[in-house]
Amino acid sequence: CEGLTGLVEEQVRVCRRQVEAMDAVKRGAELAIEECQHQFHSRRWNCSTLQGLQVFGKVTIQGTRESAFIHAISAAGIAFAVTRACSRGELEKCGCDRKIRGVSPEGFQWSGCSDNLSYGIAFSQAFVDNPERSRSVSSSRALMNLHNNEAGRKALLTHMKVECKCHGVSGSCEVRTCWKVMPPFRKVGNILKEKFEGATEVHPKRVGSRKLLVPKSSRFKPYTAHDLVYLLASPDFCDRDPRRGVFGTSGRQCNRTSPAMDGCELLCCGR
Repeated sequence: CEGLTGLVEEQVRVCRRQVEAMDAVKRGAELAIEECQHQFHSRRWNCSTLQGLQVFGKVTIQGTRESAFIHAISAAGIAFAVTRACSRGELEKCGCDRKIRGVSPEGFQWSGCSDNLSYGIAFSQAFVDNPERSRSVSSSRALMNLHNNEAGRKALLTHMKVECKCHGVSGSCEVRTCWKVMPPFRKVGNILKEKFEGATEVHPKRVGSRKLLVPKSSRFKPYTAHDLVYLLASPDFCDRDPRRGVFGTSGRQCNRTSPAMDGCELLCCGR
C-alpha cells in the first residue's frame, strides 16, 4: 500500500484494510483509462497523460469538463472491477448479491449469481471519494468531484440488466431463473461521454449554511444526479502548457477530409 503513488493517507488506510481488493482497484483504474482513451481517441485531449492508479492523484486539468469525465469514469471503473471480483469469488468480504430472491412480478425465479453492485459502489465511495472528503467539503472543487464520482457510479447502477436461463424438458422454459448483471463497461463509457458533451457549467452559491453548485447561467437546464458538472472552461489543448497539464496536440493523425472532431482543422488546430 505504501508503494502506490498518488494515494492520500485515508486511501492507504482503505488499502491496508482491504489489501486483497487492491488488484481489482488497479484493474478498475486501468479499465477507466482505456475507456477514456477509447472515447476521446479523435479529440485534442485524448487522456494520454493518465496512467494506472495515478488517475487518483492530481488530475492536472482540474475543474474542467475533462476532469469531470475522469472522475466519473474512474469511480465507475473501481465499482465495476470490485463488483466483478466479488462475483468471481476473488474477495473474502463479498460474493454474489443474495438479497435478490423469490419470484419476480414477471413470474421468473430469481436465482444464480447477481452482481453485488451495492458492495462495489460502497467500496468505490470509500476509496475514490476519500481525497475529496479530506479536503473541506465546502471546497467547490471537492463538491464538483464528489458529484461527478457519484454520476459515474449511477451510470453503472441504472443500466444493470437481467439475464435468464431456461429450464424444463428440452429447454421448454417451464421455469426461468434470472439474475442481475452489470452492463458492459463500454456502455458506461458511451453514457458518460454523452454526459460529457452535455455537461453543465456551475458555480458555487451559498444557500443557508450550505454551499451548493448551481448552473452558471439561468438558461442552462438544472442538472440531475446523473449529469456531469464543471467549474472552469477547458483550455483549447492546442499548445503545450505543462503548468496546466496541457501537452499540446502532436504526433496525431487527422482526417484531411473530415469536418468533424477528427479533421485536421479541429484535431490538429489547423496544422
